[in-house]
Formats: sequence, C-alpha cells, structure tokens
Amino acid sequence: MIKKKEKRIIKKVIAGWREWAQLPELGVEMIKVKVDTGAKTSSLHAFDVSTFTHMGIDWVQFDVHPIQDNDLIKHTCACPIVDYRWITSSTGQAQKRFIILSNLKMGEFSHRIEISLANRDEMGFRMLLGRTALKGHILVDPSHSFLLGHKAH
Repeated sequence: MIKKKEKRIIKKVIAGWREWAQLPELGVEMIKVKVDTGAKTSSLHAFDVSTFTHMGIDWVQFDVHPIQDNDLIKHTCACPIVDYRWITSSTGQAQKRFIILSNLKMGEFSHRIEISLANRDEMGFRMLLGRTALKGHILVDPSHSFLLGHKAH
C-alpha cells in the first residue's frame, strides 16, 4: 500500500519590502530592515568589531547604529560566533564575515536567524533580511511597506 504524503499547512507571515524589526538578544529595540529576496544571508551593520574567547568559545563584540543617519543611538553587542563565511556583496565584492545567531522580531513574528556582520554605513538599510531567514516563514509583498508594524518612537 502506498501512503500519500501528508501536506502540512504552514501559516506564513506577509511582510512588506521593508519592515521595522527588533533584535532583542542584541539590545536593538528598533531597526529598519530591507526584506531582500536577492540576498541569501541576512546582514547587519556592524563597526568597531573585535573578537575574544570566553570559556573556550570564540565571541564577537561590535557596535551598531540601528537608525540610518543617526550616530547618536549606538548599541554594543557581544555574542558567540557560529561561523565564518565568504559573502559576496551586491557590488560583487567577496568578504569573509562573522556569522551570529539572534532572534528577529517583526510585529508578532519571532524567529531565530543567522546574520552576517558587515559595515553597511554607505547602504540605505542597516539590515538586510535574506532568503534563508524568510524560507518557510515569510512571504514578501513588494508593493507594501511596514505591514508588520510601525516605528515605535
């Protein structure tokens, strides 16, 4: 007897092409993200990056200016390094980046994602949300923005 595969219905969140998000584990209460289906890996703006070892585990410490064109708001973050990967930017430049794990919150949606650290000072968004983070959880409606919530302040 051949069994039919059961189809699991997964409720997916519909996001606009840009959204306000939080990275609670990093202390980032508000950051505007570009939901980017063209990027495989999510990327977060990071500067003053340094590494250290704590209890035999490699960690990365970095600063974040979560709001574009606002250097007054700064968060210092530290978390374990889960990987180092070669990432090719939208300009075609390959760069070895630290990969971290963090919880991402957008409205009622919350999910743990991989994030690469890069200096995004010249970019329009401090964070990109890539395909790997979207897969299985989020559908993108490119004709809308901020479907999951608005700026808190």
